[in-house]
Amino acid sequence: MRDIRPAGDLLALARDGDGEAFRGLVEPYRHELQVHCYRILGSVQDAEDLVQETLLAAWRGIGGYEERASVRTWLYRIATNRCLNALRAGSRRPHAGYEPEVPLPEPSHRRPEPSWLEPYPDTLLDEIVDGTPGPEARYELRESVSLAFLTALQQLPPRQRAVLVLRDVMGFRAAEVATILDTTENAVTSALTRARGALANELPDRENAPRPNSPLERRIVADFIRVFEAGDVDAVVAMLTDDALLTMPPLPLEYQGIEAVRHFLATVALRDGRRHVLIPTRANGQPAFGCYMRDPRTSIMHAHGVVVLTLAGDRIAALTRFLDNSLLTTFGLPRSLRV
Repeated sequence: MRDIRPAGDLLALARDGDGEAFRGLVEPYRHELQVHCYRILGSVQDAEDLVQETLLAAWRGIGGYEERASVRTWLYRIATNRCLNALRAGSRRPHAGYEPEVPLPEPSHRRPEPSWLEPYPDTLLDEIVDGTPGPEARYELRESVSLAFLTALQQLPPRQRAVLVLRDVMGFRAAEVATILDTTENAVTSALTRARGALANELPDRENAPRPNSPLERRIVADFIRVFEAGDVDAVVAMLTDDALLTMPPLPLEYQGIEAVRHFLATVALRDGRRHVLIPTRANGQPAFGCYMRDPRTSIMHAHGVVVLTLAGDRIAALTRFLDNSLLTTFGLPRSLRV
């Protein structure tokens, strides 16, 4: 239950060592801080680690909090700088290794390094209070956690990434961002200009996706489950846009276009009559599935990652399969199923 005592009373008590008062002071910001760290780091697990570090640092430093900024801004200062320190130090949770069962086709494109991006469960987004972004925000919550936005964001240098998130996603004023990052307003403005230009080049120009849980989205999801579970490569391909993209984070491989995706599905994902079961969920404001592969020798279906669809109109513009099976637990899904 949220503590409804005035923030000033909670702050005074927290400074006197009252742990419950401190929790009442910071708890309203926990979920939005986690999403903030996720945008900068690209990893749900790393973001939760950094939120824990942030709150511990705030508890230890509460006596030095001078109230020059709001508690929320103070927490964002700690969290943002902890994220930047983690990126500089490379002190991040290692990804699980992936050994393909068959040689993978030559990709259309190879990124210079693995992607740290992980899917973010919509159930966690639902816990963020509406109206969190400030008046200068350029992006709505749903857009600012989409895979296309997060993928583009991860290509920015860390400091530009932080400035863009603080200004255009969270809506902090330039002066507030300068305080958070311990820099000047001119430096913030310069970094933001470069970040916006780079992001514009990275973000795909897509037709608007259908609204979440709309009849159109539900129809696309139902059709995809039906044809993918049937192993029907041609039917899956028929649902794609001409420039559809298939990726498998953290592998730095991209398969672009219908023929490249068709070849991958036929030779890897759905080869030799492989059959899957898809359990619907949602990630990053998009339709997603826990993916399980049938074992013909037993009644067990084994985890086969998380699949997220990026929709454009009535088509699928991107298929993203996250290879780390441990992500299933983040969505409340089991590591195996029984037929």
